[in-house]
Amino acid sequence: MPTAEKIQVVEDITSEFKKAGSVFVADYAGLRVGDMTELRKQLRAAGVSMFVVKNTLLRRAAADVGLGEINEYFKGPTAVAFGPSDPVQTAKIFHEFYGRLEKPTIRRFVFDKRTYGAEDLKAIASLPPKEVILSQLLGAIEGPISGFVGTLDAMIRELVGTVDAIAEKKQ
Repeated sequence: MPTAEKIQVVEDITSEFKKAGSVFVADYAGLRVGDMTELRKQLRAAGVSMFVVKNTLLRRAAADVGLGEINEYFKGPTAVAFGPSDPVQTAKIFHEFYGRLEKPTIRRFVFDKRTYGAEDLKAIASLPPKEVILSQLLGAIEGPISGFVGTLDAMIRELVGTVDAIAEKKQ
């Protein structure tokens, strides 16, 4: 029989799953308390909340939001990090932190309703932040348009200059 406390934990974790743009399932075996505190501090600074909850409660909450496919990764010491819609910063923190310690690993992460494996973490971590990608995209779109506007402007200036020259010649 589930206790009121467990029901509340499942509701809280379900709420976190719904709000999060990205979810990271991590193994924290081998981390000392100081390491875990440092990791949580770095994640909190990036707007990411990290929880250590019983795996059975995590499975229930994940199933409630339609992420049952990650249930098989809730085994052993498990921490779940709920991040913003841009997973790059969170992936960088985990990649650098876990790479430095060489002990725990990311088991799986979810972004945009798709699941990714630990092997994809390095690729995501190497991406620039979302804002940089959007500004690069905007620059790529804006470049040809600016060139086109410049060409039209030059043609209009030339036309006006030609009309002025003809008008002066006729006077």
